[in-house]
Amino acid sequence: MTENKQMAGLRTDLSLISEWIEPGSHILDLGCGDGTLLAYLQKHHQVTGYGLEIDDKKVAACIEKGVSVIQTDLNDSNKGLCDFCQNGFDYVVMTQTLQAMQRPDLLLMEMLRVGREGIVTFPNFGHLACRSQLFFKGTMPISNALPNPWYDTQNIRLCTLNDFENLCQAFGIKILQREVVDATHRNTFLMNLLPNLFGEIALYRFKKA
Repeated sequence: MTENKQMAGLRTDLSLISEWIEPGSHILDLGCGDGTLLAYLQKHHQVTGYGLEIDDKKVAACIEKGVSVIQTDLNDSNKGLCDFCQNGFDYVVMTQTLQAMQRPDLLLMEMLRVGREGIVTFPNFGHLACRSQLFFKGTMPISNALPNPWYDTQNIRLCTLNDFENLCQAFGIKILQREVVDATHRNTFLMNLLPNLFGEIALYRFKKA
C-alpha cells in the first residue's frame, strides 16, 4: 500500500500516517503546511476536517488544494486549541511541528482533549549523527533532518525517542504505534533494530491511557 502511495507522490512518512487513519474520519491537522496530507486523505480516505497553519503562502496553498484551513499560531497561549470542543475529532495530527512548540507537553494533552487519537512526527535528536557531532565536535548538530544552525532555527524543543516516550508515560499517554524513517523518509533494518540510534524522524500514534 505504501509503495502505491509513493508512486502517487506521497512521502513515506505521510503514507505511514495515512495508513493509521480510518476512512471517513474527522481530522485536525496542526501545522498542516501546504495541505498535502489532508488533500490526500480527503481524496483517498474520504476524511473531513481542518488544517491549522500560520504561514500565509502555505495557507494559500491549502486553499488551492481545496483544504479547509484556519490561520493561527499554535504557540499563542491564549488560543491554542480552545476553539475546538472535547472529542470533536477522530485524529489530531501534527507533523514536524512538535519541536517548534513552546510547551509541547501541554499541546499533546490538548490534542487528546479534542481528538480520540493523536499522531505526531519529529526529528530524533538521539540519532547517531547528532550524537557524533556533539561528542567529537562539541557543537549543536546539523543534519539532513536538522539542517539549520542553532541560532537560525524554529526548533526550540528537540528531543529523542526516549524523551518522548518518557513524557508519554509521565502524562498517561498510551503509545499505539511507532515508526522511524530517515531524512529521505525511507526505513531500514537498522532503524527498526535500534530506532533511537538510527532513526532520524520519529512517527507516533497515541491516545489517553
